[in-house]
Amino acid sequence: MTSGLPPGLEGNLAEYVQGGVADWLPFDHKRFYTNAFIIQGDKILLGLKKRGFGINKYNGFGGKVEPGETLAEAAMRELKEEAGIDAPLEHAGSLLFVTNAVGWAFQIEIFSARSYSGTPTESDEMQPKWFSFESPATSDADAILPPIPYEMMWDGDAHWLPLLVQGRKFVGRIDSVTQDDGEFAMTKHWFSTVISDD
Repeated sequence: MTSGLPPGLEGNLAEYVQGGVADWLPFDHKRFYTNAFIIQGDKILLGLKKRGFGINKYNGFGGKVEPGETLAEAAMRELKEEAGIDAPLEHAGSLLFVTNAVGWAFQIEIFSARSYSGTPTESDEMQPKWFSFESPATSDADAILPPIPYEMMWDGDAHWLPLLVQGRKFVGRIDSVTQDDGEFAMTKHWFSTVISDD
């Protein structure tokens, strides 16, 4: 285990990147969420959040884990509800998001798939859109895809999303404080790849 591991993280880890000077924020307990991403070739499917928490940000497809659901079941349900597709999701990483706005932490389990069935379809909550992680890129229809819109995503995504795309398991923690405009500003972060036990 890496020395200096942030509170709330565990595992056989190799330090990747860290930053911030503030102390880690305290939290009482964790609430579990999932987030699912579809990666194909040089593109990734993201969704623009249309309402609620994270409105107008691009993210994967996910939400709260319901009572009686496994993490994988919750990820598959959310992907179907928010993007209209099914996928053979596999666990890819874990993120702990702590904010001064609430006394608990968001434990976000990240899932990904390299294939899917169905047609990505806009829902009441999310608008799916393909982005390139190798700019410029073309889709199957030879249309130029825009690059990943990190400026319209959560602080910290630029640190772990490349690991997800590369198929490298990871863990991370992001501490943020609420600004006057209601947005979150990252104050401290820590990300690591997971060392395989094989």
